[in-house]
Amino acid sequence: MQDPYSFYQNQISTFDVALSQVKKRLYASSMLRLAVFCLTTLSIYLAFGSTKLVLGIAFIAIVLFIFLVLRHSDLQHKRDKIKALLKINATEIEVLNRNFHHLPDGKEFINPEHYFSQDIDLFGRGSFYQYLNRTALNQGSEVLSSLLLENSIDHIIHKQKAISELGKKPEWRQNFSAIATLVKTDTSYNAIIKWLQTYKRFVPKYMAYLPMLFSLVSLLAFSLYFMDVISGWGVVFWMLIGFGVTGRYLKRINQLSAHTSKIQSTFQQYQKLILELEKTNFTADLLKEQKAVVVHDAVKTSGILKEFSRILSGLDQRNNMLIGFLGNAFLLRDLQQCFKIEKWIQNHSVDVESWFKVIAFFDAYNSMGNFAFNHPQYSFPILSDGNNVILRSSDAGHPLLDPKKSVSNDFQIDKEQFLIITGANMAGKSTFLRTISLQIVMANTGLPVNASKIEYSPIKLVTSMRTSDSLADEESYFFSELKRLKFIVDEIQNDQYFIVLDEILKGTNSTDKAIGSRKFVEKLVGSKSTGIIATHDLSLCDVAKELSQIQNFYFDAEIIDNELHFDYKFKKGICQNMNASFLLKKMEIVN
Repeated sequence: MQDPYSFYQNQISTFDVALSQVKKRLYASSMLRLAVFCLTTLSIYLAFGSTKLVLGIAFIAIVLFIFLVLRHSDLQHKRDKIKALLKINATEIEVLNRNFHHLPDGKEFINPEHYFSQDIDLFGRGSFYQYLNRTALNQGSEVLSSLLLENSIDHIIHKQKAISELGKKPEWRQNFSAIATLVKTDTSYNAIIKWLQTYKRFVPKYMAYLPMLFSLVSLLAFSLYFMDVISGWGVVFWMLIGFGVTGRYLKRINQLSAHTSKIQSTFQQYQKLILELEKTNFTADLLKEQKAVVVHDAVKTSGILKEFSRILSGLDQRNNMLIGFLGNAFLLRDLQQCFKIEKWIQNHSVDVESWFKVIAFFDAYNSMGNFAFNHPQYSFPILSDGNNVILRSSDAGHPLLDPKKSVSNDFQIDKEQFLIITGANMAGKSTFLRTISLQIVMANTGLPVNASKIEYSPIKLVTSMRTSDSLADEESYFFSELKRLKFIVDEIQNDQYFIVLDEILKGTNSTDKAIGSRKFVEKLVGSKSTGIIATHDLSLCDVAKELSQIQNFYFDAEIIDNELHFDYKFKKGICQNMNASFLLKKMEIVN
């Protein structure tokens, strides 16, 4: 079993050395470009009397300089990727040390009307999403949140195998994520897809061959000029014709260039990401299915995207004064590049969305594979559809609690069973409810859970734990809670759910609350539901005397030497020790 902390430390040491080497090569590359520039300037100065020699020197210098620029760009990409890898490993060490509150928290995904997203610390500061998420792409973050929220019990085994396999590929995951972090664009994924699918062509079809013919004539003109067959004015005249042809479409070219310059980085990096998928063999069926979308026997998707990236880069070179001037004057270069872009869009735009979805899928699943790698002591749930057990956990704990301080518990609940949990304030009831809820969500998502062993019969989750009033909708707290309970009652008519409730009917008086809570629990039991309810109302525990489906459990608190002590252990029975009066006195709120 590989130790995550040691792995990340070794990665940092390796990449520190690699970064130092690349920086040296970048410095040498910069000096070489400067030397070429200085030598070219000196050569042109010495040959200034001969126009032909000056043009020859300039041409050779341009070709050499373009080569050096491309080589320098490759080195910069290597440097940036190594920096990204260093940051990835540094982040993982921080998270292992329980420092993760600076990471994206996903609060935009909180939905009070969802089955459980508001109740179990799934999103927001200090949430499970913030602890889990390592996505590098916005689309990947959306996919990850949707996986946590989908409340689906389908294909759990396939999900487990995919997460387990990615968990065992830490170098591959990090390499994929590092490349993904280099995607820099102001244009959203949806905007790119919409633009590609609605794009209208403007370049005439004859531009498929006209730039080639024009380039050949340009080459002929230069050859005749160097052979003194025509004067320089002949070359100037042909240059003006080139500007005239390009100028006719200049406005549309500028518009296309403005769009493509914003998405160029996306396609460059997505090509590299798909190349990583093409080079990797997966054994999990879910991973192979996703890979099959982008891997074809005839033409590699990475090659298709590389071609598009190259064309986009070619159009972007028009911003280089020298290339833009000479290219349009003698090669009709802008029109040539625009024609290639439009042809590519026509042939492949319908496939881009599915390719992007595959990348987002792996970006999201890499986060879950990373989670599995970081927690080798966690267990993948053993699915058991054939027996009466819904959830049986040994040494269950909450993943967000420091394992050095966390107290684990054994827990079992069977089908159509309801547990009533009582306990003193701060004794651990709410934490336990969120632990069980999160175990169900994680199990349904395919993640390993914080338990030494877990047996699980897949079931959907619905909760009511953090109801709030709504001034905007003019709803009282009590009415909001009633709406939530009504939502639960309606849902269990259509499907099976594990129901988690924390102190229901808090918005009414104690007598009314006791009567209403009892009737509601009786209704849930009558519907053959399964779940847990935490309460301070000990009278609710009496229902267990009449209904065999209900069992009472509690979390205890003791006052020893005038200090409050909790063991946070899950015990069978009814809590007898409450602590509200003691705490009021202890904090000198009352005498």
